[in-house]
Amino acid sequence: MSQLSDRINRLAPSATLAMSQKSGEMKAQGIDVINLSVGEPDFDTPDHIKAAAKQAIDENYSRYSPVPGYASLREAISNKLQRENHLRYGIQEILVSNGAKQSVCNTVMALVNGGDEVIIPAPYWVSYPQMVKLAGGTPVIVPTGFEQDFKMKPAQLESAITPKTRLIILCSPSNPTGSVYTKEELRALADVVLKHENLYVLADEIYEHINYMGAHESIAQFEGMRDRSIIVNGVSKAYAMTGWRIGYIAAPEWIVKACNKLQGQYTSGPCSVSQKAAEAAYNLDQRCVETMRQAFERRRNLIVELAKAIPGLEVNEPQGAFYLFPKCSSFYGKSDGKHVINNSTDLAMYLLEEAHVATVGGDAFGDADCFRMSYATSDDNIREAMRRIADALSRLH
Repeated sequence: MSQLSDRINRLAPSATLAMSQKSGEMKAQGIDVINLSVGEPDFDTPDHIKAAAKQAIDENYSRYSPVPGYASLREAISNKLQRENHLRYGIQEILVSNGAKQSVCNTVMALVNGGDEVIIPAPYWVSYPQMVKLAGGTPVIVPTGFEQDFKMKPAQLESAITPKTRLIILCSPSNPTGSVYTKEELRALADVVLKHENLYVLADEIYEHINYMGAHESIAQFEGMRDRSIIVNGVSKAYAMTGWRIGYIAAPEWIVKACNKLQGQYTSGPCSVSQKAAEAAYNLDQRCVETMRQAFERRRNLIVELAKAIPGLEVNEPQGAFYLFPKCSSFYGKSDGKHVINNSTDLAMYLLEEAHVATVGGDAFGDADCFRMSYATSDDNIREAMRRIADALSRLH
């Protein structure tokens, strides 16, 4: 009989982390695995940011930081929001956390009561529904699908709202699909939200700068939406700082205070040295962001071209992030004589075992017809991975 709490037993393990771990184990055995499962840039943190961290160590930034983060970092984030997003947030409306993942979880835990409903468009990042369950809420999944470029339509949102709906989680650019909502699409969703009292939007904008369609658009920009929006962002994707663990929310002060209270009880302030590095990321030269964005765009073009050439895959063109989410359901029911492919998880496992390429089945993201590949890797790795995938899929009949 399990001695664990019901809370923990309700949670599913992270499929993306599980796949990354399995590919790592195979690599440790000497198998040449190309890992397209992990959602992090393959670039090193830029030198000027690392230099700021070294300076912070020398200046003895080695003590507890304030729970919401250093005022100087929150000032840098405030300036960034004004400069890049034309949004005004005072430092009392900003809370820095141990990665944007904690920022999302803080928000859900602070706003969602037992029985509250949270609307999550599918495909979704694997952790959203699990965080809602952790808070005692009910995830309400709105399927979008390949045909509508994986974006929720206003009518779908309206029909999913009930008197119990408390929160909508919107990720643009999206993990796992790379889809990006346009300004007009966001305005149409905002119009629906504003018709309903006490309904909030958690806008996960962590992939903001990895965008191939021009300026990023935030749902908080529309009249009335600043009071209804919790922006989540951080340094991990844009500045190649995943391991530094710095994320933040920008939100109405009452929500920030609630998240601050929560964070004060279970982690306190984030890493002092990482905060000084993040400050440099926001305040200093931004050319590194564009250099990396251009590399991701080139890789996007490469992987889309190679994937479209594989018979049986349906491929859309993602407008942001660094993921491809092709439709693979034409392979279901097929076999190479040893493996039978019944679903996307089977397909991902087949590709790992037979092609030595790590991907993640779409089941984990709420779309059973697709699978996710991260192209945050070198052009040569992408070419070789897609060659191996094409070869393995051609053996399924």
